[in-house]
Amino acid sequence: MKTVQDVMTEDVSYCSKEDQLIDAAKKMKEKNVGAIPVCGSDRELLGMVTDRDLVIRGYAADKSGSAAIEEVMSDHVYHVEQSASLQEASQIMAEHQVRRLPIVEQNKLVGMVSLGDLSLDKMSDSAAGEALEEISERPELH
Repeated sequence: MKTVQDVMTEDVSYCSKEDQLIDAAKKMKEKNVGAIPVCGSDRELLGMVTDRDLVIRGYAADKSGSAAIEEVMSDHVYHVEQSASLQEASQIMAEHQVRRLPIVEQNKLVGMVSLGDLSLDKMSDSAAGEALEEISERPELH
């Protein structure tokens, strides 16, 4: 059975919590991604900042580009170890409605897996499709 290590991206850019919003935005543009992990000095995973965080919690809240990422990042981040199965990663992504999942070993960032990565593998393609369907579902309004 394949694990996330088989499909994950290992060359992951990250920011520190002291970096500025503009730094995260530039890294997202450079790497053509919508999320950047936030790590400590030893690559320990501290959080995640998304393009949506930059807009909603940052610029739309009148924060300048020089504001610290710590002010807008999510510090509760779902993640898995690289030995996790592709099915397990898909289930976590679906359950928590996330499109990207950091991969850690001993709490240190070692990679990232996305729904796109999962969909490239024939065995996990249906799991990725189910995850995307659950992520894309809109909650019922009452």
